[in-house]
Amino acid sequence: MSSVAVLAPPPVIVLVRPQLGENIGKAARAMLNFGLTELRLVAPRDGWPNPSAGPAASGADIVLEQATVFDSVAAAVADCAQVYATTVRKRGVTKPVVTPEQAAHDIHAAPTRAAILFGPERAGLETDDVALARTIITVPINPAFGSLNLAQAVILVAYEWSKGVALASPPSVDMPVPATQEELEGMLQQLDTMLEDAGYFFPPDRTVTTKRTLRTLLTKPGWSTQEVRTVRGILSTLDRPRPSRGG
Repeated sequence: MSSVAVLAPPPVIVLVRPQLGENIGKAARAMLNFGLTELRLVAPRDGWPNPSAGPAASGADIVLEQATVFDSVAAAVADCAQVYATTVRKRGVTKPVVTPEQAAHDIHAAPTRAAILFGPERAGLETDDVALARTIITVPINPAFGSLNLAQAVILVAYEWSKGVALASPPSVDMPVPATQEELEGMLQQLDTMLEDAGYFFPPDRTVTTKRTLRTLLTKPGWSTQEVRTVRGILSTLDRPRPSRGG
């Protein structure tokens, strides 16, 4: 009898004692960008709901509307078999330490619910908060400036998790058909003729260098057939005798 793979549920994002409604909203926005919707709040300083969170969420209303509030970290993660604490240092607690990439791999590999703890904006998670976790997530960061705001921390972890799921990619755009070398040469010859007639190539001893510069400029990769036609249409228009405006 063949076994059926069980997909791991998306992780729960737990904000522990968040201080500002704006930061909760920005974290919700970061979550929804990468497909996470379950937000849990532990003792938010200014209560919940917070009127400042909505505008900062920029449309991630579903995350805020479904957010749940808990009095303690233990209660917020009671139904989770995997608990990760995001912190720069271990705070005296001996725990396995992984990167966001490794944590995402482990979350996808286990069919149980995971929770990821993020601490208050100013001080981060306390030692007692970290002690409740089974694993610590530490972001590789510049040791001379290890300052991440709450939303940045959430988006780093959420992004790594999202790489293991099928999120929609940006819509593809049909690229125009590249112009042939013959088409480019025709445009360059037309331009050369017009510039010769207009006396552009002066002094004469600089003509070769100037033409080479123009060719380099106009043969950069990316010209499409339509773009070449457009430029040649402009050149043809400029080359026509102008009608007199006298009445």
